[in-house]
Amino acid sequence: MEISVILKIAAIGIITAIASMLLKRSGRDEIATVVSVVGLVVALVMMLDVIVQLYDTVRSLFGL
Repeated sequence: MEISVILKIAAIGIITAIASMLLKRSGRDEIATVVSVVGLVVALVMMLDVIVQLYDTVRSLFGL
């Protein structure tokens, strides 16, 4: 796995956490929840390529 993917996901996590904290302190709890869910979805989409590579590697390893 490339280190750049890990750093990008960490950056998204930090940005999401800061935005969520700011929104909760301003009294917009519903929007803070939406921001957290969107951050999770973005991170999962970024990991999709890595998951596909893992699947291909396991498939070729076992000859499936």
